[in-house]
Order: sequence, then structure tokens, then C-alpha cells
Amino acid sequence: MQPSHPPLSVTHEVLNQAPPLENYNLYERNKPLQEGLAREGAGAAREWMAARGAELGSAQMQEWSAQANGNPPVAKLFDATGHRRDEVDFHPAYHELMAYLKRHGASGGPWADPVPGAHVKRAAFYMMYAEVEDGTLCPTTMTYAVVPSISRDPALAAEWLPRIYSQEYDRRFMPAAGKRGVTLGMGMTEKQGGSDVRANTTRAEPVGGREYSIVGHKWFFSAPMCDAFLILAQAPGGLSCFFLPRWTPDGKLNDIRIQRLKDKLGDRSNAGSEVEFWGARAWLVGEEGRGIPIILEMGTYCRLDCALGTTGLIRASLTQAAHHAAHRSAFGKRLIEQPLMRNVLADLALESEAATALSLRLARAFDAQTDEAESLLRRVLTPAAKYWICKRGPAVAGEAMEVLGGNGYVEEGAMARIYRQMPLNSIWEGSGNVMCLDVLRAAGRHPRCLEVFAAEIGPALGRNRHFDAYAARLKKEFGNTADLEARARGLTQGIALAMQGALLLQHAPDFVADAFCASRLAADAPFAGGAFGSLPASTDFGALLARAWPG
Repeated sequence: MQPSHPPLSVTHEVLNQAPPLENYNLYERNKPLQEGLAREGAGAAREWMAARGAELGSAQMQEWSAQANGNPPVAKLFDATGHRRDEVDFHPAYHELMAYLKRHGASGGPWADPVPGAHVKRAAFYMMYAEVEDGTLCPTTMTYAVVPSISRDPALAAEWLPRIYSQEYDRRFMPAAGKRGVTLGMGMTEKQGGSDVRANTTRAEPVGGREYSIVGHKWFFSAPMCDAFLILAQAPGGLSCFFLPRWTPDGKLNDIRIQRLKDKLGDRSNAGSEVEFWGARAWLVGEEGRGIPIILEMGTYCRLDCALGTTGLIRASLTQAAHHAAHRSAFGKRLIEQPLMRNVLADLALESEAATALSLRLARAFDAQTDEAESLLRRVLTPAAKYWICKRGPAVAGEAMEVLGGNGYVEEGAMARIYRQMPLNSIWEGSGNVMCLDVLRAAGRHPRCLEVFAAEIGPALGRNRHFDAYAARLKKEFGNTADLEARARGLTQGIALAMQGALLLQHAPDFVADAFCASRLAADAPFAGGAFGSLPASTDFGALLARAWPG
């Protein structure tokens, strides 16, 4: 008998591929996020978060994300008759995503309704949204972060805060006075200075009252379609902060000239630009010469969001890897059953849970605006969390991409976009070195910062020998004042790891906390700081994986 075979027109059947990861609830599948939300003061939002988790896990949200990133914004510098327009066109999916964020309070919720836990609730939502799309978070973050700075100016606050607090997204390019809601941005970086904003050359000449004429440039001007921006410029009294609207109060297009849009590695749904100011009208915020402290107040909230956004991306990397490994088989077993793959996935799960715990604890410090101890903790923990979480992100994404193999390296899936996105938050709003120097600055100017930090991790002492030894070493390192700047990265990393360890020891199951301390804090850990997947063989891999990706 002749052997049977498929018709010659059929080459193969598609087998052993994971189904699409869609139509699942991001919140209900994330136990560490659920526990952290309740622990840090926003437990009342659990039903609201579950509803958002279902929406964000839908196929529709993923389609909008893919469309927004696959169709980058386009600059429209002139109209049909040759007049300057300096406008940017976005794909409709971008506007759908922006409307979703605005509708759910991501850009103004904690300020408009400052109930207990408001910043923690927003942080949890922000992290969940970051699992799906990140370019739209840039203008969302800046709109949220600008509120404390412009609240200093009663006139600006009265006119602009109600528009910021609005939950309506108004995409129309027109004067803000006629819009239902607004977004705000910022501009600090110039060609010659980068992080050294004192080297800025953009000039601000007084026109009358608090109005100035701005001439100069910005080398990175994010989200140029925002309705207004905070910028830095050199006024007669020194480097100062200015409020720069896209349209002037008399209804004319302000003289902000887009030179080009940046061709970026990631963040492709969002527009980054280079601009020049040809006598643009702007209004002084605060006093001349005090621009850096004012705009850095905005920067502090942006740094919080850098940590939150990367935490979301780390979780997304983990879920992509775990989902693939649960469905893909090799050498007679599903990948998630292979001992070495279980080690890798469990290690990624530890990183995700530690980042989640640190990010939500930091957000609670932002809820306690009038508490001195929380303010001091916020001062040192914000740059430390941004530094460490954002440094870990690219390594996590690279490892998760490797789990998916070639499927992770193509643009049809989410991993390539996640991988390209990961480095951004380390760069935006202060690079790693800037964050580490800021930690030293905080410790030097506010010595009680380290006392408050020590008190915060104190309750975890006595629970794990690796943690106890690590905390003692960190205290000794800070006590040695020699060569602090050269050692700043190690000290900053130490603060972040110690805080993560303390939080997990106090609040996570023992199998999580013990694995974290053994792999991250133990002086004798054989592969500490090496590649993911080097957890001790005694680790409870099954419990870690079941917690990280239930079902």
C-alpha cells in the first residue's frame, strides 16, 4: 500500500505556536499589583482597576497600540498656501489611546480628586497601561507633572488647571480657551548642553509685565502638539522657567517652529521634535534665575512615571515570555516545564514583583505631600527607583525576547516594540549618572533622608541573614565619605535593592522574599548580578511561576 500524505498543495500544518495573548484581565492576573494596591492605600480602587484591566487586555487596545506605533506621526509644517502651520498629524489610534488615558484620570486625576491613595491608584493604572502602549504616556506624564509648578502662579493656575483636570481629550489644534481639555509638555534640552541645562543659550527678553519674547531652540521637544509647555531660557536675571503656549492669548499661532521630528529608536507613536523659537511669547513662572528648581519639581513627577512605566514594561515582558513558554513545547516538554527555563522565568518574575513593590511604595510617598518623613523618603527614593528599575528593564526585555526566540524578534508581536522602548526611561528626565548624583545631593543636603530610609527598611531586619548583612554593608558604604561620586552607582543601586528586599520580606510570601535575597543581596551568591536564570536550585520555582502567571 502506498503511504498516505497531504495533497501536494499543502506544505504543512501550523503547530506548537502560542495563541495570541489577548482578551485577558491585566489586573486579575497580577497578584503583586493587587496586593500592592491594597497595601499602599488604594484598595478601594480594586473594582475600578479590575475593569481597566479587562479593557487594557482586550484585542482592541492591542490593535490600537500596534496601529499607533506602526504609523508614526507626520509633521505638517506648512498649509496649502505656504503659511507656517507647525502641526503634527497622528494616526486615529493614537487619539483613541490618548482619550482613554484622559478619560480615566491619568493626566490629572490625583490633583482633581485628591482622595487618600489617589497617586497610588494612578500609579497602578499607569503601570498596567504601560504594558500595552507607552508613547501616549509621554504627554500624559508631562500634563500630570506640570501641576505643582504652575500652581505657583495664581493666574496660570486659575486659567489652566481646570483644563488639565478635565477628563476630555480634545485633539483640535486651536487656542486652549476654546478646548474641552488640554495636554502640557516641557522643553529643556539644547544641542550644546544635554543634561547640563545651565549651558542653555535660548534667550528670554522682557516685553512687559511677566511676558517675554523667546529666541532660541530645543534639541529635544517632546510631544509638540501639547497645548503649552514649560521651558528654560536665559533671562536678564539668569536661567528662568517660562510658560509657553502653542497659541497666544489673542488667538494667533505662537512662533514655535518645528524643524523636524526625531527618528527615534522607540516611543514611535509619540512625536519628538526639534524646534526653534522666533520671538515666541511666553510668561515667567516664579522669579528670574529660579528656573531650575521650578522645572525640576515637574521633573520629579516625570521621574516617578519613568519608574512606573518601566515597571509596566517589565511586567509585559514577563507575561509575554510566560505565555509563550506555557504553550510552546521543545524536546518533549512544554518550555515552562523545562528546569532551566523555569529558572529564567522565575527570575524575571522576581524582578517584576520587586519593581512593582518599590514603585507602589514610592507612589504612596507622593500621596503624603505634607508628611516630612515621606517627603524626605521621596527625595532620595525617586532618583534611586528611577535609576535601578530603568537599568533593569532592557535586560529583562532582552531575556524575555530570547524566550520567544525568533517570534520575539519580529515586529508582528509586542516584544520588539517593548525591547525598543525599554532604554528610553533611563535617558528621559535624567540619565543614570544624573540620578545617582541626585541621590548624593539629597543625602548631602538633607542628612535625615538616610535616617528615614534606614527607619523604612528597619522592620525587615532579623528576617533574612542576607538582607541583614546587605543593609549593614550599605550603611558602612554611606559612612565612608571618600570618593562618593565615583561610587554613586553602587550606592544608588544599594538603596533600591535594600528597599525592594525590605518590602518583599515584610509583605511577599517567603518563597519570593527568600529567593530575592539569596539572588540579589547575598554576598556569596555565585552569579549575583549575572544573567537571569541563575537562581539557586533550592528556589521554589513552581510557587514563583504560579504566583507570577496564574493559570
